[in-house]
Amino acid sequence: MNGAGEGRPVAVEAGALAGRPFRYFDFMMAAFVTILLLSNIIGAGKRAVIDLPWIGPWPFGAGILFFPVSYVLGDVLTEVYGYGRARRCVWAGFAALLFMVFMSIVVVALPPDAGWTGQAAYEAVFGQAWRIALASLCAFWAGEFANSFVLAKMKIMTQGRWLWTRTIGSTIIGEGVDSLIFYPMAFLGAVGWTTHEVLIVLGTQWVLKVSWEVILTPVTYAVVGFLKRREGVDVFDEQTDFSPFRARV
Repeated sequence: MNGAGEGRPVAVEAGALAGRPFRYFDFMMAAFVTILLLSNIIGAGKRAVIDLPWIGPWPFGAGILFFPVSYVLGDVLTEVYGYGRARRCVWAGFAALLFMVFMSIVVVALPPDAGWTGQAAYEAVFGQAWRIALASLCAFWAGEFANSFVLAKMKIMTQGRWLWTRTIGSTIIGEGVDSLIFYPMAFLGAVGWTTHEVLIVLGTQWVLKVSWEVILTPVTYAVVGFLKRREGVDVFDEQTDFSPFRARV
């Protein structure tokens, strides 16, 4: 096996790396969970609008600006470290989201001091409805696992070539699953949302998320190349157990 940063990475089966330490895996997991939490706290519930030429006002979910980066990182994690380690990151993100929901409920519900006037604003920002919280958890879990599974399988099919086909292809599936679960579950029938608006935002989110992946493809290539060279391996999930409920790498 090549040393870190020396020559080309060595192609290995994921199972042969059980217990092997990696230099940058912890940093990638931290970045993945951080972006996931912040995009859900700040952008998930806001419907923004832009005025498109020849089309007019077009609504979209504000989280689109940053949430797709978590899928890019999910692609990088699966491509560089394999499905098993990406699965651990998904579960870490799911646990972080679950705790965020729990903490929001508890903190918002605490009786405010008589001299504090920020309760209404606090509830507006952090008081997520149970529907949005549940939809976020379900959509993230299903979408990320679909994304990672498709990428890992496509890597074997393409024999590690044409990285762009699997990053974009997995995002089409993963983000599609995410959007199809989140928007109907969170907003269909909710006050201020018509069925037409839900469908428009759902479709817009999906197209924009996939477009983000396409735009960021050169960055994905650079990050994947750097990490593979530094870690010294190119992981293939030929004998991996793809069950999302398995915790072991």
